[in-house]
Parts: sequence; structure tokens; C-alpha cells
Amino acid sequence: PGDPEAGELGLAAVPGRQAAFRQGLEAAVRYAKAVGCPRIHVMAGRVPLGTDRAAVAGEMETTFIENLRYTADVLSQEDMIGLLEPINNRITDPRYYLNTPQQAAAILEKVGRPNLKLQLDLFHCQIMDGNLSRNLETYFPLIGHIQIAQVPGRHEPDSPGELNFPYIFELLESLGYTGYVGCEYAPKGDTLEGLGWLRSYWESRGLQHGGTSKAAK
Repeated sequence: PGDPEAGELGLAAVPGRQAAFRQGLEAAVRYAKAVGCPRIHVMAGRVPLGTDRAAVAGEMETTFIENLRYTADVLSQEDMIGLLEPINNRITDPRYYLNTPQQAAAILEKVGRPNLKLQLDLFHCQIMDGNLSRNLETYFPLIGHIQIAQVPGRHEPDSPGELNFPYIFELLESLGYTGYVGCEYAPKGDTLEGLGWLRSYWESRGLQHGGTSKAAK
């Protein structure tokens, strides 16, 4: 993430911070190896303060592509995947550089490395573009990780909001998604209480806690 106290939220697309980015990547790889996590979110970073987004877009894209190619080379030696996550600039972070799956897909195409994927957070995607079913179908070949939260409150999937998560989960199954779904939301209560929606969802599908079939038992 760079230096949060200095207002940074990632470095991969920030001109002039390439050396610090490489140091951060090296540390992230060490942490990932230690905990056995094969995926690393490569954070793009923010448009520098006092600059116009359009004026620096080209330089930031060039920096991003160079850093991502370097990242892909490093991660290929560790059998790891690098992930790009678009973060909405309407609510969460007005200055974040990478905002839409369309932008991320274009960057990934230019970089052209198979071990870099899209980290699609449906919270951010809904705020920026909506059209979740079509976006999931369109970008599914690029997706390396999914994250969820209800919109607009960013709470549990069964909290009041815009998204129908049982439908979305069935769509992911039909598309053949076999990866993890990250629950990146702010629980209304504590963590365990906040996972009650998952137990209810399993029961609605005829599954026991843990996602195993009752019939199989």
C-alpha cells in the first residue's frame, strides 16, 4: 500500500515511486509465502494531489504497465498470481487510479502476462457500472478473485441493498468459478454474527455448515 500516513494507497501506477513499489512487492511476496497465499493484490495507487487525472493518465498507465510486467516476472518465480482491483471513485476513493473492470481489462491486455488477473469486487463494480451479470460473463476469463459487499452500505450480503447475492452466487457457479469469494464488508456486529447470512444461505441450498451436502452424509 505504500505509505498510508503520506496519503498513499498503493504505488504500482504512481510515477517516481518505482523503487518503493519494488521494495513493497518483495515484502508482500515474503508475507504471502509465509502464510501460503498464492495471490497478491497489486494496488495501483492514487492520482497525485494537485494534479488533474486526465493530464497524468498517460504517464500513470505507462508506469503501471512497467511495474506490472516487473511484478509478473517476480511472481512467476514463486508460482503466484498478481491481482488488479478496480476501486470506485464515486464513494470510496475519488483519487484512486484504477476504477472500472473495463480499465483493468485494457491494462491487462497491454501487459499481456497470464499470471496477472482481475480482482473483481462487486461492491465497486456495482457503484461504477452496475450490469453485474453481463460484466461477470464478459470478464470471467480474466477473474482471479471475487469480493463481495452489499451496496450501498458495504455490510453483509443479506443486509438491505441493491444486490441479489443468491442469484449472483448461482451465476458464479454456472460460469464455473471455483475460487474463493472474499467477504470484504463491514459487519454490522461482530465477525461471527456477521457470518450468519452464510449459514442461512447454506441451509437454503440444502447444505450443512461448511458447504457439504446433507445427502452425501
